Amino acid sequence: MKKYTKGSLLLLLVLLGFSCQKKISLQQYLVESQEKNGFVTIDIPTSFLQLKSEDVPDQVKATLKSIHKINIVAFPAKENQEVFEVEKQTLKSIFAENEKYKSLMSMKVKDMNMHFYYSGKTSSIDEVIAFGYGNEIGVGVARLLGENMNPTNIIAMINNLKIDSNSLNLKQFNAVFSK
Repeated sequence: MKKYTKGSLLLLLVLLGFSCQKKISLQQYLVESQEKNGFVTIDIPTSFLQLKSEDVPDQVKATLKSIHKINIVAFPAKENQEVFEVEKQTLKSIFAENEKYKSLMSMKVKDMNMHFYYSGKTSSIDEVIAFGYGNEIGVGVARLLGENMNPTNIIAMINNLKIDSNSLNLKQFNAVFSK
């Protein structure tokens, strides 16, 4: 009986230890990064996005209305290479350990690794995430939040968007994209 009690107690302690491991969510990462030194964080409301013309199909207009906001967080590698590696691994583990995010595609552009994820159903996406990193440029993640977004319509909408340069200070992006 003592062996059974000791074995049960040991199993309980192991299970308790695993359940106490802190897994960080993407939302938590984005919020915490806003308070860290060296990070560039941008929240873009959808009112900032405008369509190029009135000739845009109604599907594209509906897709724009299905998007709530865009969050961008980046850490330039030139700020601190050690922090860059930690942040890159943190983001990799968020996507690897969270079944909510399904891989859409991965690619390498110049010296930057890009990974795209989504959450929701393939016919009605709730979230699209672009995660990229490179030793020269740094690490960053962009999240497009919406409700019941259609992937085909998202691509068509992106092709019809223009940026309102009066509402955005592009100097905010210099720290991320300059070498």
